[in-house]
Amino acid sequence: MDWWHHLMAFFSADNLTVLLDKYRSFGLLFAFGLPFIEAFLPFLPFIAFVIVNVNAYGLFGGFLISFLAATLGSFGVFVLARKYGQTRFLSFITNHPAIKRVMEWIERHGFSPIFILLVMPFTPSSAVNVVAGLSKIRVLPFLLALVSGKLIKVFAISYVGFDFVNIIHQPVKAAILIISVFVLWLIGKRLEKWMSRKDLA
Repeated sequence: MDWWHHLMAFFSADNLTVLLDKYRSFGLLFAFGLPFIEAFLPFLPFIAFVIVNVNAYGLFGGFLISFLAATLGSFGVFVLARKYGQTRFLSFITNHPAIKRVMEWIERHGFSPIFILLVMPFTPSSAVNVVAGLSKIRVLPFLLALVSGKLIKVFAISYVGFDFVNIIHQPVKAAILIISVFVLWLIGKRLEKWMSRKDLA
């Protein structure tokens, strides 16, 4: 069971505190850059970046850094998709029947579907941003949905994941964290199914 002892040693309060101190030493640019880059590379662990930021810079500071980075990164993806969406490189996306249906759905309803999709904790926001950029939705409604959706999503993750160093060593708080993430996921899936039945069936 040596691996278990190594795992527990890694997640000890002292070790996690040291890791957070090292993380802070990289500076705000590093803390901002990770959530920003995730908007372009969705396979990166966005939730982990937010949790680390709020534990390194405090609830308000970590939330603000993560929120600004995620919002600016997402808007960057939207702008790039809008600018280059009609090129031959992306034509296979715009001509895909399923993508076309989603684009038409966003064009019809504007704010609501983008907001709901971006609030969902496990929705690949980069895909939403790309499809929104390829659609004919105006910039202002997209920005409103993006800012409000990211505000709620990032704050929820920040609040749930704050003080992770202590939570991971307290079974009750750890259980609340896991249950909260599951509930957010379940709500997101329900909303996704409801929207699919209503508009894309």
